[in-house]
Amino acid sequence: MVVLCGCNPASRPGKANFQVSYQPLLDGILYPSLILGYNNYSGNDEFDLFEARLTPPTDNSVMRIVIDSSALNYETEIQETLGRRGEEHTYVIKPKWKYDVLRNLRQPGQIDLTFSCYLDDERVGVRNLHLSYRSVNECLLSVRDTSGELVDFKWMFCAYVNEDHTEIDSMLAAMLDQGVVNRFTGYQTKANTPQQQVRAIWYYALNRGITYSSITCTANPSKRSCTQHIRFFDEVYRYRQANCVDACVFFASIMRRIGLKPVIFVEPCHAYLGYYTDKNRKNIALLETTLTGWVNFPELERSIDSTGCIAEKQWTKITKYLTAQQQEDYLNGKSDLETLKHQVADALFDKAMNYDVDDYNSNKKYFQDPTNNQYRELDIEKLRQLVQPIQ
Repeated sequence: MVVLCGCNPASRPGKANFQVSYQPLLDGILYPSLILGYNNYSGNDEFDLFEARLTPPTDNSVMRIVIDSSALNYETEIQETLGRRGEEHTYVIKPKWKYDVLRNLRQPGQIDLTFSCYLDDERVGVRNLHLSYRSVNECLLSVRDTSGELVDFKWMFCAYVNEDHTEIDSMLAAMLDQGVVNRFTGYQTKANTPQQQVRAIWYYALNRGITYSSITCTANPSKRSCTQHIRFFDEVYRYRQANCVDACVFFASIMRRIGLKPVIFVEPCHAYLGYYTDKNRKNIALLETTLTGWVNFPELERSIDSTGCIAEKQWTKITKYLTAQQQEDYLNGKSDLETLKHQVADALFDKAMNYDVDDYNSNKKYFQDPTNNQYRELDIEKLRQLVQPIQ
């Protein structure tokens, strides 16, 4: 993209005054997640990262800007024919990124990018930018501009939702074996309601032993940017840990795969999940995903001794989700462990469905206010029109 910025009569003939700058709001920090999030972005407000400026000393010069290859980008070249001399031109430059490298960056580091400018094949300037880069897990939430206003990036949460992940199909097969539903149909049939399908995902997460782990802070030195560490879908699955956003990302990825329409509600210091219970998007249900950490089924199973008795500590944890009759039936051998787990899961699911209702109703007006950057209703289906998953 070429933007003509006007005439600079003070420019001296013979000097190109070639300059390169990095987006000043980012304090010299490169965010791989932001680059990947914008990779397939189709909105009208893309956040440009690199800008070059030069003033041609002669008329109709052929300009060529070359970005040297680095650990994060391939050699990149742009070429334009310029107009009259003395007119300053500004160019947005987009490096050819090594996307596979960016997707796998798990540690911060440093990078030097070298920009060379040629006019009519004569090099007229070289500029180097030294930048810090962050882990791809670090998600940019907002940036405060020079006027003090917040530029919101919470839509980036959507980039971590990955309904195309290759592991989901095997998970769905395992969920069917649980017996909660006999198939996943989204909104197509009445036999397995959307809520019952979400209940199957819930039971799977409990059996997986996904616990709450509040890892959000990063070592980002910027005082202008607000960021958060977010685990990817496969990291939640593999390490069985999730904070509120991680768990929303995990559940939303599976919901999207089976045809449901999830929404992530973002508030100051918290996020919880919602999903439409009908294909016409008239009714929405909520789910506090962090409640999966209140009961750990793998620990429960490991605590059972050779006689079938559950350890006292684990029994105490689950009895608050069981009726007196359910407890008695298990202790008297009238129900088995699998039945007990389903009963606990159902009670906890019902609690998770109601956990955020009052909060949601109180803050609905903020979610519906597009000028309120503290509250965001992130409809994944709608945002998919702008941004694709980081894969």
